[in-house]
Amino acid sequence: MSDALLSLEGVETHIGRYHILHGVDFAVPKGELTMLLGRNGAGKTTTLRTIMGLWRASAGRVRFEGADIAALPTPAIAASGIAYVPENMGIFTDLTVAENMTLAARGAKRLADIDTARLEWIFGLFPALRKFWGSRAGVLSGGQKQMLAVARAIVEPRKLLLIDEPTKGLAPAIIGHMMDAFRELKRSGATILLVEQNFNFARALGDGVAVMDDGRIVHRGRMRELAEDEALQTRLLGLSLAAHQ
Repeated sequence: MSDALLSLEGVETHIGRYHILHGVDFAVPKGELTMLLGRNGAGKTTTLRTIMGLWRASAGRVRFEGADIAALPTPAIAASGIAYVPENMGIFTDLTVAENMTLAARGAKRLADIDTARLEWIFGLFPALRKFWGSRAGVLSGGQKQMLAVARAIVEPRKLLLIDEPTKGLAPAIIGHMMDAFRELKRSGATILLVEQNFNFARALGDGVAVMDDGRIVHRGRMRELAEDEALQTRLLGLSLAAHQ
């Protein structure tokens, strides 16, 4: 794990009386997109929320840049350079797109403080955001809201992006656009841990992969190797990637 930006070591998480994560171990190498896959209810979202300190690890270590952040409050974890895009997107629907972006830019007290070059780069990834810049986020389509959620996470440079199911409920054309945006994020050198149910999306973008089942990591490796092994896909995930072509 020497090249890992993030690593989880024996992480246990309880939510009330429920024991959700059971000794989770995996690493996210710097500069790679790591897919976190698994059936519904496997513990993927709990893993992301535990990394962010939204749910507290009851045992184990969450190391970021070598330091254990498991006991830190969520604002401190975010300030260390980790951005989180939850499954529900977390945007403010009563605020405009511009206001959402300004709030997400920690160093910006007003819109003019956002780095212009970075904003233009984001508009290149998600052109719809320029079109709806002055509109309330609540009027955006589902795909546009997801674009805004990801844009908020990258409005300032982050060391690590945690993104939960960015293609959920999106039309195929929008998924294709989202795929292009993530390819550009990868080219920019971003480090990403991404939970996803769309296996074609995972196969196209993933460098590494960790597969969860019942709160445990049951497979770690390269995404390409998993994509080429239908028997392994079926055993780990219940369906082969070929079934989603």
